[in-house]
Amino acid sequence: MKISIITVVWNNKETIKDAIDSVLGQTYKNIEYIIVDGASTDGTVEVVQSYGDKISKFVSEPDRGLYDAMNKGIALATGDVVGILNSDDFYIDEYVIEKIVKEFEDKQVDSVFADLVFVKPENLDNVVRYYDSSHFSPDKFAYGWMPAHPTFFVKREVYEKYGVFKTDYKIAADYELLTRFFAKHKISYSYIKEPIVKMRMGGASTSGIKSNYILNKEIIRACRENNIYTNWLMILSKYPKKILGLFKK
Repeated sequence: MKISIITVVWNNKETIKDAIDSVLGQTYKNIEYIIVDGASTDGTVEVVQSYGDKISKFVSEPDRGLYDAMNKGIALATGDVVGILNSDDFYIDEYVIEKIVKEFEDKQVDSVFADLVFVKPENLDNVVRYYDSSHFSPDKFAYGWMPAHPTFFVKREVYEKYGVFKTDYKIAADYELLTRFFAKHKISYSYIKEPIVKMRMGGASTSGIKSNYILNKEIIRACRENNIYTNWLMILSKYPKKILGLFKK
């Protein structure tokens, strides 16, 4: 089984090395690693180029944002299964892809996801929140819940059948994509009960009152576009469980 992993980046030379090293260090070797750069000017391109042919495909050109770049990566992918690793994130150890492949082979499903942990940018061993994807089932989309997207791996044919990211979303295109896949088209899935990704705090969807407002507004839109009834009260009910994640480390 061939796994395509996509990292999109723009002006992030400080952290992308961790993402790259975590992919290249995997024990599972049938990996196609694709990096899509948005014409960085801070030295990111040089960092990526320093890895030479260890990077399967590298594109550096202007894009129309994060989700447009992800779509470019998906279009370049030739693997049986596709995963997306953000340039601020990295796999928790070298056995992650090996476990993902085993889960696909054992369960014969369309997709696999797991847990992740949020860490402080200045101390990557300091876990500040645990994202427990075990709470997920397709009916939970109405309450603002989805599997941890950086842990989500899906057969490439699912993108071919049901489409890619909608680029008119600012923050929650991943939420819309998963509602489309799981709730509308009912793809099959399996869950690995352990964290496989470390995510640095401070991204567009993890900080700020304004960004959370935009996120939740787009979540409501995603649900409505995929025929899921929801409202603001239902969406906001997720926050007590998120607070509990601060205590599970």
